[in-house]
Amino acid sequence: MGIRAGVVGAGLVVMSLLSAGCNDGSPTVEPGGEEPVVDPTDGNEVPTLPPPGSLPDSGTLPPDEDGGTPDAGETPDAGTTPDPDAGTGETPNAGPWPTDAVLDYTRSYGVGKPQSVGVDEGLNLWFLDGRRIGVLRPGDTAPTWTTGVGQAREPFGPEAFATGSTVICGGAAGRAYVGYAANEMKRAEGIEQRTYIPWKGEAGYSPERFAEYMKGDLDAVRVQPDGSVALEEHLWRTTGASNKDRQAGIHNTNDFHYEEDRSVLNCARVTRGRDRGDLYITTNHGVTRIQGLTYNSHRHPGWYLYENGSEWGSLQCPYMHGLGIAPNGDVLVANEQMLGVLVPSPKLEEWDREFTWEGPTPWKFKSFNEQLNGQATDDYWRAFEQVSSGRYYLGSAEYGVWALTPKSRSAGNWSKVAGLPTNRIQSLKATDDGALYIGTNGAGLWRLEADGTTLAPVKEVSGQRVLQMVYEPTVKPSMLLVLTDQGLTVLRGP
Repeated sequence: MGIRAGVVGAGLVVMSLLSAGCNDGSPTVEPGGEEPVVDPTDGNEVPTLPPPGSLPDSGTLPPDEDGGTPDAGETPDAGTTPDPDAGTGETPNAGPWPTDAVLDYTRSYGVGKPQSVGVDEGLNLWFLDGRRIGVLRPGDTAPTWTTGVGQAREPFGPEAFATGSTVICGGAAGRAYVGYAANEMKRAEGIEQRTYIPWKGEAGYSPERFAEYMKGDLDAVRVQPDGSVALEEHLWRTTGASNKDRQAGIHNTNDFHYEEDRSVLNCARVTRGRDRGDLYITTNHGVTRIQGLTYNSHRHPGWYLYENGSEWGSLQCPYMHGLGIAPNGDVLVANEQMLGVLVPSPKLEEWDREFTWEGPTPWKFKSFNEQLNGQATDDYWRAFEQVSSGRYYLGSAEYGVWALTPKSRSAGNWSKVAGLPTNRIQSLKATDDGALYIGTNGAGLWRLEADGTTLAPVKEVSGQRVLQMVYEPTVKPSMLLVLTDQGLTVLRGP
């Protein structure tokens, strides 16, 4: 980035694909809840076998290769040349925004203090603030705000379409995706699995339980010519024959009955390479892949807990906050206990085909930090990045930043990054110059240089709590959007 040391200060089991849902028994998801004994043959996953010997890296993407699967037909591909109606036109190399090394957008453009920020392929900036969605288009002097779109069309609450909004991510030019939260599913009399919802006409159907399909999840929205925002679609299109024409929000792709992914916790758009334009979201259960208006849900680095001599294990899938896209396109995910590196295939329909170390979408790495806690203890991972040197970094809400170098597909060398004033980490972002930006909860923004040891605060960014960072490398100098409790600051460079 353009912020250097002189600016920031002195350097300081084979998993089978069956037509059924995931049967999770995570104590994190349902604290204090009593989970039933689960037969793995009822779900789409069974315990993972130990990894084979070292396998070749199958995740490296060809440099500068364009791609992405087309949308469902209604809208342009997310990698398409920006629509001039979105206020973008052809994007010049530097992009339409100021190239100042540091610029406070809250002061310069009046964006306020939103809870989440995103940037789309047309370089429109998107903001989320409760039930409001804002758009700042190139050439605008301030964002245009719209209230009450999609899942926010009525006040939030447990019986509403959402209990709250969570994150916003840019998509194709003029499009954004807005995530929402919903309460966890509860068991119903006569229905064995907590997340199972009978369809109309099936045994156990009730209008009240059926309505749970439409809570939480993800909206696709579009900016209008006047700058306002309109709902494009509440996502429901997915791969798999059993889901055809079932407009029921995001649910398990291989069996629509399982309403597992209800709360969107994080999102990331692929900004380059073969899969440019694809979107990933993490949820209360796993990670979902999205192309345009079509999704495939889901994958997770789960594990099975065996208690009281039980023959069957209970699948542990805690909330998943950690999400990153590696330089070669690998997908980095981390829930409260485990983490993994997935190698996506070009085909959306293959995303949820779980064969652990093999198959079209294998795990390159899947493990936990044995140096920090036991597998059943939460590590509170909030961020997962890979820097250009190849080293992985994870940030915890409780235990600081940890560097990871895999030794095999299921074990790694871990070391804690020293020198930070707090262990409370909210976000991480790797940049093309090899650096890692560290967003803390209470001590502001820090930068770890490419050498992996030189660490310094970025004092030019105001705010003590870093809520989110978004990196846009398609313009030069690149843009790093840093959202804090004091608003939005953009860093440009290199």
